[in-house]
Amino acid sequence: MPRSSHPLVSMLVVALLLIPAALRADAPTFQEIEESLTCQCGCGLTVHSCNHLGCGSALPLRAEIREQMSQGKDKPAILAHFVEKYGEKILSSPTTKGFNLTAWVTPFALVALGGTFVIFTLMRWRSRSHVQRSGTPADPHASAQTEYEKILERELKEFDT
Repeated sequence: MPRSSHPLVSMLVVALLLIPAALRADAPTFQEIEESLTCQCGCGLTVHSCNHLGCGSALPLRAEIREQMSQGKDKPAILAHFVEKYGEKILSSPTTKGFNLTAWVTPFALVALGGTFVIFTLMRWRSRSHVQRSGTPADPHASAQTEYEKILERELKEFDT
């Protein structure tokens, strides 16, 4: 074999070795599917996490997952089967379509809104304390003493002497 064909043969061998790995990457694992589905027994856990012995929901769901996987279906097809059969409540996380999108967006929007509120509040407090420390009153009318304050000040000075 000429020397220039070795890199070509090497690349072909590597490509042939990577094809099965690439095909397996699309196949979901049993645990992935279990974690994508919510157990229907009322525990609020995923099918994978449900720890009830002899659970009347998790055990049949696991058998159904195995059946769907044996048919060679990918994860979206298996999840679509369960959604069609049980409704969207079976999914452990909401979809990112329609009204369910609010379940994904709302927490981040509230955190951003709360952060903005905190920042503006801190800025306002800081500006007030800066004005008070600099000796300039926050209220321009605060420097004008009332007649009673003047009398009180005069009386206090007379009392000290």
